[in-house]
Amino acid sequence: MLCLLQMTDERTYSATIHAVVLAAGESRRFQTCKQLAMLDGETLVHRAARLARECCGDNTILVVGHRGDEVADAAGDQCRFLLVNDHYADGFGTSIALAARAVHGSADAMLLLLVDQPLIKMRHLRHIIDKWSGADDEIVASGFDDALGPPVLMPGAAIACLRDLTGDRGAKALLRDKRFKVITVPCAGAGVDIDTPSDLERIVQATD
Repeated sequence: MLCLLQMTDERTYSATIHAVVLAAGESRRFQTCKQLAMLDGETLVHRAARLARECCGDNTILVVGHRGDEVADAAGDQCRFLLVNDHYADGFGTSIALAARAVHGSADAMLLLLVDQPLIKMRHLRHIIDKWSGADDEIVASGFDDALGPPVLMPGAAIACLRDLTGDRGAKALLRDKRFKVITVPCAGAGVDIDTPSDLERIVQATD
C-alpha cells in the first residue's frame, strides 16, 4: 500500500529534487537493526536523514519497513515525509519503487541515499546536485573503486522506470541503460558501507 505520511508540521515541499533515505531493510548480516546502530552519538538513520534534510530541506522522504516505528522514531523530525514499505522483505527494489511512485509527477529528480554509507559528507551530495544539468535523461552517480553507485540522482525519466522495480533489483541497471547519460562524481567514501558489526567497528576505530 502506498502511503505518504507527513512527519512534520511545516509547509508542503515544492522543490524539484527530493532526497529519499532508504531505511527499510532487515539488515540480516548485521544481526540486528542496522538503521539503529550508533556512530558518533547518532543513529545511522538519523545521520542519513539529517544529511538529506540539510541538502534538500523539506523535500525529504524516509522509507521504512523492518522495525519501521523504531526507525522512524530514530530519524526524528529530519524527514518531511514517511513511506511505509509493507513489502520490504521482498527486497531493496520495492523501497526504490515505492519512493519513485510517490514522487513521480511532482519531482524533477530524486536523490537516493543509503543509511549504511557513514563516510558520505554533505559536500558530496551538493556536488551531485550541482553536476546535474536538469536534463530528464541525465543520471548523476557516485564513483568509487571503478564502480558507480549511491548516493545517486535519478531524473524524471529514470523515476518513471524505477516505479516497477521488484525484489532485490536496485537502480544500477539504469546506469548501463543507453537511454541515459551518466555523470560521475568521484567519492571514495561511497565505496565504504556497513554490512556487519565488524564493519562498523572498523569505522569507529578509524575515526577515533
